[in-house]
Amino acid sequence: MDLEALKKMPKIELHCHLDGSLSRKFIEEQLGREVSCKEISVTQDCKSLDEYLEKFDLPLKCLATQEAFEKAGYDVLESMSGENVCYAEIRFAPLLSVNDDMGVEKIIESLLVGLEKGKKQFGTEYNVIVCAMRHHSEEENYKMIKSARSFLGHGVCAADLAGAEAWYPMSEFIGLFEKVKKIGMPFTIHAGECGSVKNVRDSIMAGAKRIGHGIAMRGSREIKLLAKNMGVGIEMCPISNLQTKSVGNAGEYPLKEFLDEGLLVTINTDNRTVSNTSLTKEFEFIQKTYGICDEEIKILSRNAAEVSFADDDLKEKLRCMITKEFS
Repeated sequence: MDLEALKKMPKIELHCHLDGSLSRKFIEEQLGREVSCKEISVTQDCKSLDEYLEKFDLPLKCLATQEAFEKAGYDVLESMSGENVCYAEIRFAPLLSVNDDMGVEKIIESLLVGLEKGKKQFGTEYNVIVCAMRHHSEEENYKMIKSARSFLGHGVCAADLAGAEAWYPMSEFIGLFEKVKKIGMPFTIHAGECGSVKNVRDSIMAGAKRIGHGIAMRGSREIKLLAKNMGVGIEMCPISNLQTKSVGNAGEYPLKEFLDEGLLVTINTDNRTVSNTSLTKEFEFIQKTYGICDEEIKILSRNAAEVSFADDDLKEKLRCMITKEFS
């Protein structure tokens, strides 16, 4: 599939962080000054996850008002519309932006207003995933997720756990996600990005419907079989994972391994601006680097529809779009 065909192809984005995907134009408008590419995006020689995370300082400063969240929702869908993303699940951590003027509910409401405007303008369907952060207390995280639960089915589709996985293993959050499961909130969990296959296993056993990254499953027959048998989606973000040094080099990246073993792999951007990427670039990259063929692109696209947190009607619509594209 050539670059133009990849760009026109209907695409599904399941792992996209709002703060890491805000456009340069949006950031400059919010800050009232020009920003350089180096301030908001990593270069090819990014040395570590810590260096990568430094690029979130400016965008987070831009998300301090309800108006900013509204504009941010519109902005991210505008960026996606240029490459025919037909459905996106946008994730963010409300607690990182709570202040005296806005709590969790107002933040979510404002983001949804902007996303709805974007949907009407560009036709991109959306849902929101709220991220609990590993460095926040269980009480803070559960309170946030419980607040977001009232929006479930009305713009919010799931919860997530993000943050420094190496410092805060999944074993510390079993209690939190037992409660999240009880209130009927679906969830995905960042796991296996730092090399711990136990974090992946613990996340699946806790009830995660998807795993963010999941790279540590490489070579682990037991955990790959568990993920396959449980029908767990694997949200892979190739360009970001190489930039953060989640793997030493492109040859160590387990995309082909996971695909060949029948895991429900999906391709995502993680952070469009920080990684200077798009879904078109991601698909082009895996074609050139791993020899991913058109049939495998179809499988990856179908997987994304199947493991999305979209409702049944929207899932069927997405399936039909993919079937039509590859017929």
